[in-house]
Amino acid sequence: MGSKGLLRETESRCHRVGAARESVMLDKTFQPADVETRRYRRWESMNAFVADTNSEALPYTIMMPPPNITGSLHMGHALTFTLQDVLARHYRMLGRDVLWQPGTDHAGIAAQMVVERQLAAHGLSSHDLGREAFLRRMWEWKVHSGGTITTQLRRLGSSPDWGRERFTMDEGLSNAVCKMFVALYKQGLIYRDKRLVNWDPQLHTAVSDLEVQQKTTLGTLWYFRYPLAGGSGQFITVATTRPETLLGDTAVAVHPDDERYRSLIGERCLLPLAGRLIPIIADSCADPEKGSGAVKITPAHDFNDFEVARRHGLPMINVLDSNACLNENTPPAYRGLDCAAARERVVADITELNLLEKIDDHIMTIPFGDRSGAVLEPWLTDQWFMDVRVLADSAIRAVQEGRTCFVPKHWEDTYYDWMRHIQPWCISRQIWWGHRIPAWYGPDGYVFVEMTAQEAVTAAAAYYGQPVQLARDGDVLDTWFSSALWPFSALGWPERTRELARYYPTDVLVTGFDIIFFWVARMMMMGIHVMGEVPFRTIYIHALVRDEKGQKMSKSKGNIIDPLYLIDKYGCDALRFTLASSAVPGRDIRMSEQRVHGYRNFATKLWNAARFCALHRCYAMPGFESAHVKCTMNRWIVCKLNETGRKVTEALATYRFNDAAQAIYSFTWNTFCDWYLEFAKPLLLQEDSETETRATAAWVLEQILILLHPFMPFITEELWEKRNGEASVTPLLATPWPTFSDIFDAEATSEMDFVVEVIAQVRSIRSEMNVPPAALVPLIVTEGSVRARKQLESHMEQIATLTRAGRVDICDKADCKGAIPIFVRETTILLPLANTIDLAQEKNRLAKEIQRLSAEIGQIDQKLNNTAFVTKAPAQIVEDSRVRRAGRVATRRKLDQALQRLATL
Repeated sequence: MGSKGLLRETESRCHRVGAARESVMLDKTFQPADVETRRYRRWESMNAFVADTNSEALPYTIMMPPPNITGSLHMGHALTFTLQDVLARHYRMLGRDVLWQPGTDHAGIAAQMVVERQLAAHGLSSHDLGREAFLRRMWEWKVHSGGTITTQLRRLGSSPDWGRERFTMDEGLSNAVCKMFVALYKQGLIYRDKRLVNWDPQLHTAVSDLEVQQKTTLGTLWYFRYPLAGGSGQFITVATTRPETLLGDTAVAVHPDDERYRSLIGERCLLPLAGRLIPIIADSCADPEKGSGAVKITPAHDFNDFEVARRHGLPMINVLDSNACLNENTPPAYRGLDCAAARERVVADITELNLLEKIDDHIMTIPFGDRSGAVLEPWLTDQWFMDVRVLADSAIRAVQEGRTCFVPKHWEDTYYDWMRHIQPWCISRQIWWGHRIPAWYGPDGYVFVEMTAQEAVTAAAAYYGQPVQLARDGDVLDTWFSSALWPFSALGWPERTRELARYYPTDVLVTGFDIIFFWVARMMMMGIHVMGEVPFRTIYIHALVRDEKGQKMSKSKGNIIDPLYLIDKYGCDALRFTLASSAVPGRDIRMSEQRVHGYRNFATKLWNAARFCALHRCYAMPGFESAHVKCTMNRWIVCKLNETGRKVTEALATYRFNDAAQAIYSFTWNTFCDWYLEFAKPLLLQEDSETETRATAAWVLEQILILLHPFMPFITEELWEKRNGEASVTPLLATPWPTFSDIFDAEATSEMDFVVEVIAQVRSIRSEMNVPPAALVPLIVTEGSVRARKQLESHMEQIATLTRAGRVDICDKADCKGAIPIFVRETTILLPLANTIDLAQEKNRLAKEIQRLSAEIGQIDQKLNNTAFVTKAPAQIVEDSRVRRAGRVATRRKLDQALQRLATL
């Protein structure tokens, strides 16, 4: 068949396809609420998110950071799960066997507090119920309320393999946790010890460093005189912010190089109120520049002092009980007093003894529990610890050798710093909800760590030579312990499952920087120790979502933005695209409702473009080959689409979500909608012509839907189905990701870019000169190469229409009087405005505006040149001032140019 015959056959097919589809017309507007629930249910019903262990495709694994069962969707969740879903959808379309492993975390203290508050509302406590009854109540609550977060993740469009959902206290993971604890204990890596922990006196449990909120406050520094031993009447003055722990002091420390105290090193002093003699020691913990240069050492109630005591072999005296009240190790007058009352009493008694030298104001930080809000106490108590230092070296080497890579790379330094200074991990918690520690105690306190009570009984009988009564340890494990096993326990470990063999190690972990220490590092250590391989090949660290002013979101500030509210108002796709396009590596996101509104407009733009294509019968033609189009305009858009496709693909491969989103946004809104469809409109309005242009428009639109799908799954899937028919096409999320050509059509690109530049320049000048929108101002082309003139002649109709020119004249000479010259490449175009605008009035307006902007710039400069403002004002205010100045300078420059143009008229 000749080329003309092939074209006629293609046209015939196109008309048949178009006629069949005319009945499937798009609604005038996209209604997210009508689409999202229906579309998600359809995806789930067709098992669209399911991984296949029998697949021959290369696996791609993402471990979902399991959200707490107590949680509801917040903006941090929305960001991290959007980015994970973008990757999951993209790699499915690339043909990978994607496992996005879902699950939820039992949330230890947080979950127990929820149920305890429910009990308190009825005048009950957990201890009124007893441990077993309380745990039954916890499981009942989990069944009825613990799935809120996964329901909300569905609203976000998340596409994990829900059929594989795990819970950190389900039977399999509980068995994994128990096996891990027993194994690490028998390897000598878990042990019981008396050490300092962060103690919550309200919850009566140790808490992790992650659950500590340090708050800066104006406190007091008291200077107490401790009498030197020997009755000489001399003193050493110590400065302290905690008089109430004075009764637990076991030494006074001075810096070894401090000349003031060098003669006192090795001497002793009398501890006021307690009457004990304590040594004066030399230790670098004492800062000669702070306070008096001499510090009291209270090992049982200060983390730094604890280390000093270990270095010097000092006794450790615990003077607080579990309620943070003074205990039996203090004189009778102080016993039972809480910290605040004890502080007042100690200061009063010291004053009465004439041992108070002075009092200063002092900026200090106080630790609060993020769950209870109570002031936390460093408290010396028996706890279970894990010696993670032994595991840290392998985890450090894994990153150094490139087996695991951080993105952005600078987070490796944070990781290294913490791993190289890692301390024993307190893994026990004094609550009931969690994995109970598999340890039993014999009559003499000897501990037996086994998988089951029966195994412990058997071990005890062998140890004692007879059966004995055992008591099980009442503590549970830190929630982060089970979370540290997540990458392999969720895949079935300790069983050697097909999932574990296929999907471990995983490809990527997407998470926030705030848990690099507490979760990421521990997963690295545990994964390497147990599996012999890193748990992740890549760790992508995203930043915080802040409010539009750059402030951290908090209830107290009243600046929390609810993602579900934004989804209800603007649609899920708009929120997702906002987050992805804002995810600049290493930069916090400034979130505002206005930005989501803007991307809702983008969704509307896409919908309208699809309606336009449908109205003009732009549907895919069988056998259409984009590489073979002939029309310059079509060659140009195909080239631009391929360029955009390559950019999106490369950006997603390197976790530059913002670059990928901005590339497809710019192409869709500007290149396709604003330029190509406008260029094509005259041709498409002709009823029976330009089959190639209709097919090209259809092909480009479908490529746009593919590229946008990972970011905006609902609207793209809806349009895909509407355009192709529900039963006759592969769903978009299962459509293969295209291979985008790298062939550059220089001729078509140069020609169409030139036309675009001409139209853009003319529009810009008309706008700057305040030309009335309806005014038809002709264009006169006076200079230019033969090639440029030919290109303008080829597109004269589009140029005249899109610039409101009325006509475009090409001539060798023209009267320049009253016309503004526009220079585009080697071409000169005249825009005659003398009879269109009031030149004098426009000059006057521009001069006034320039004067106003100059004054504002001067005021901002005065602030920025003020050292006091730059150093003392909040960093965000200073940055905003610089941004405002840059914006005003740019505007003034444009007005200067406009004024110069007017001067030429």
